[in-house]
Order: sequence, then structure tokens, then C-alpha cells
Amino acid sequence: MPHIADFRTHLHHRHGCATQSVHRRLNGVTTIMASKKVLGLTAATAALVLGLTACGNGDDGGNGGDSAGEEFTFGIVYPQTGALAFLGPPQISSAKYAISEINGAGGILGTEVPEIVEGDEAADGAQANEAANSLVNSDVNAVIGAAASGMTQAIYDTITGAEIVQCSGSNTAPDLSDIDDGGYFFRTAPSDLMSGPVMAREIVANNQTSVAIVARADDYGNGYLEAVQDELEALGAEVALTETYDPDATNFDSVVNAVGNEDPDAVALISFEEGAQVIAELLESGVEGDQLYITDGLNSPELGTTVNEDDPSMVDGITGIAPGADNPEFNDGIREFDSELDVFQFAPQVFDCVTAIALAAESAESVDPSVYVEHLPEISRPEGTECTSFEECRDLLAEGEDIDYQGTSGNIDFDDNGDPTSATFEVFGFDGETHEVRGYEEYSADE
Repeated sequence: MPHIADFRTHLHHRHGCATQSVHRRLNGVTTIMASKKVLGLTAATAALVLGLTACGNGDDGGNGGDSAGEEFTFGIVYPQTGALAFLGPPQISSAKYAISEINGAGGILGTEVPEIVEGDEAADGAQANEAANSLVNSDVNAVIGAAASGMTQAIYDTITGAEIVQCSGSNTAPDLSDIDDGGYFFRTAPSDLMSGPVMAREIVANNQTSVAIVARADDYGNGYLEAVQDELEALGAEVALTETYDPDATNFDSVVNAVGNEDPDAVALISFEEGAQVIAELLESGVEGDQLYITDGLNSPELGTTVNEDDPSMVDGITGIAPGADNPEFNDGIREFDSELDVFQFAPQVFDCVTAIALAAESAESVDPSVYVEHLPEISRPEGTECTSFEECRDLLAEGEDIDYQGTSGNIDFDDNGDPTSATFEVFGFDGETHEVRGYEEYSADE
């Protein structure tokens, strides 16, 4: 195999513009991967060859500082259709809201951000990947999403393999911390390794010490289940049952019967939209609402109607845990931006994805993902000056300051895997059929 320096010189003479991209990636073999997941040299070299075809959007040779006047285009993959479509409106509205704030402050590197390019994940891996390919072919500078962890598992290789930064505001599966993303995947939503303990603590705080845990049989369900179980046992509670189910099942009798046989104090249900049917069957079997604890996949004001259209108040007493934000100012702002938005699930986290990426580009003085990606962890570190908006943080960067972006969802503080190290959780519930926020809990990965 020829020496890398000789290979770089050869490419410079043969490929002109493409050489800048290759030069940057060759350097990345020994530098850019230092703090994140590392690709093998063989895989990295293959990626280099693919990079010879053209210079990407905003390619500046890796030096930064010469992207003035170039547009920064965001793409987004979110559920416009499919089972999780209820999560779609807050995803797209918050992304557009963040862009409007950035443009109101003068844009990224002085250039207005164009309209976001949209793709539908549709709760289907193949369609989500088709949407991801479309965004890559559109030369976007960053991708927001996907909404569901499973959809990110289906598309991240397409996006990060093209050396485009991807940031999700709603992916919570623990397995995403260890994917081979080349250092290009970030998320502002906390891992279920943080969400699970918050749910367990809420259950024990209500003096319910015998618990059945029921979860959908996938990465999301299994990871969350384990986190709840570990924390319950650490707190001295009894885990009476752990049961997983096929989310595509048409009835859940076996799960309901298993819970009934154990007669626990509480039931933790880890599910998405199919959980409404599980709830209906559990309530009909004699489980009381105040025994039920649910996750963010069921955090909807319409849950009562979904569970029982004839008697929505059946959900009275149910408690839920979801990543949230104790930020009334943000809620007022996004309501003003989109007066029809009535569900804010993960909206602050998506807003933070867009803003953090924009600040990284400002810090790097480049719209090139392979350049600004190294600046993403730096813009939210505690050593910097705290700031809370794109405009305030950008102005501090322009003055030569290091910054600590305090997100709308809370302090992000990305770790070496691109995960937030602290998070705010919303404790929600139902009074009759009325959805209400009961309070907020803080959790740090150090706990």
C-alpha cells in the first residue's frame, strides 16, 4: 500500500477540486476520529475513494474560514405518515422555528438559511433510507432526525457515510451510542439509560414496590426495560415480571394475563402507539390508572380518545415520563411561530439540534460538515461562556470567546459519543382525559 502522503500528492495532480475533500479525509484517518467512534483504515480508505467524484456542498479543503456567502442547507427526516406521524408536527415546526431565529439574526456565516429539505421516514426503514438518500443527493449540509431510533438505525450509514452531520432530537435507544458513525451522529434527546431511572424513581416515590415491566420487543423496548429494571432493583423494589411483546400483534392477551397473574403494585409500559391497546386491555382486566406508568411514545393529549373513544376518562391517573424542557419562554415562542401546534414532544430537543449545528458552523467558519463536525462538542462545554440563543452565542464566538450553549431543552454538554450528558424530564399524567404536566426532573449521566 503506498504511503498516504504519496497517495495524496497523486490525487492532487489527477483530480483537482476533489483533492481538497480527499486531503481532509486522509487527515481524518489520524485526527478526526480521536474523540469518537473509529472506523478501520480499510473502511476509511474506501470512503476516500468515494469522495473523489466531486466536491460536496461547502467544501473548503478543511481549512475553514472561507465559507462566507455559501448557503447552509438543512435536511430533515421525520414521520409525515405512518404509525408515529403524531410526532411529525413538533419535529418540523421546531426545526423551522430554529431556522427562523437563525435567519432573524442574519443567517449562518452571514447568509440566510434556505427552506429545509424534507423527507418522510414513514415508520418504514426502506422508505426512510430512500428519504435519506434523497437528502444526501440534495447536498444538504446537515440532517435533522430521524424521529424514531429504529429509523435512525436504518439510515445513519447513508448519511454519516457521506460525511454529513446527523442530529436527532428524539432518538433515545442506548445502542445508538456505539454505532460506527465516523463521529457524525449526535443527539440532543437523552438515552433511555437516563429515562429508565427517572421512571423507576417516580414509581418508588409513589410507594409502589412490586412492579411488572412490559415492553415492545425491539431495541427501544429492550433498552428501556433494562434501565428501569436496574434502577428499581437498586432502589430495593421487586421486579415481579418482565414481559416483551410483538408490536405488530393484534391482541395482547398473553401480556395482560401475565401481569394479572403477578398482581403487581405498578405496571411500567414501554411502547409506542400500539400501547394504547395494551392500556385498554390492562384497564379492562382490573389494573387501575394510578398503577400505570408510560413512556414518551404515548405522550399525547389524545391518549384517552385513542384508548377508548366512548370513555376517554379511562386513562385517569396514568403517569408518564418523557424528555422535556422546563422552558415556558420556548413554549410561548413556538406557539407564536405555529399557532396550530398542540403537541410539543421533543420540540425543544429538535430546536437544539438545529441551533447547535449552526453554532458549530459559526465556530468553524465553515459550512462543510467534515470541518464543523469537530466544533460541535466544543460549543456546549462548561468551560465556555454560557449563552442561550444563536445570536448571543454567535456574537460571543465572533469576539473570540469559547461558548457553553444552554439549549432550550437544558444543558446539552455532548460527550465523546455525541450524546447529551444531562437532561430534563417531564412528568406528565391524566386527570380524567385531560393531559397535564405535573413537574420536571433533572438527571445527569454521572448519577
